[in-house]
Amino acid sequence: MLLMYRLLPREERYPLPPHQITVEVAERVDQEQLVDEPAEVAVATGAAHFGYGAAAGSLYALTAARMPLPSAVKGAAFSLFVWAGSYLGWLPAVGLLPPATEHPPRRTLLMILAHLVYGATLGVLVARFGGDASRR
Repeated sequence: MLLMYRLLPREERYPLPPHQITVEVAERVDQEQLVDEPAEVAVATGAAHFGYGAAAGSLYALTAARMPLPSAVKGAAFSLFVWAGSYLGWLPAVGLLPPATEHPPRRTLLMILAHLVYGATLGVLVARFGGDASRR
């Protein structure tokens, strides 16, 4: 995600959604001091983002065996549901981010591609290490 971010035009290189969400949540719960410094924001963003990805991944692992597709494909498909549910669904609904349709197209594409990498990797790892015995 960060590599693709560096390829964006300069005017589109403002903080990515995980950073924006973390700062907004910290402000809403009156904990701005937790994200006062760039290093603190990076740690909080990483923890929140990977925690959310792990939680979503655990839901995928519970359902993976029921989907009759190759592991990487069903993981990628799952990641698109996570992206859409988040960036078109609950994040705008609770006012954490505008919907993805209001972001520059290249930034939206970046986030979709990052989710596809996450999903394909998730699918392969779940198939290899558990949760999807039908595709090992």
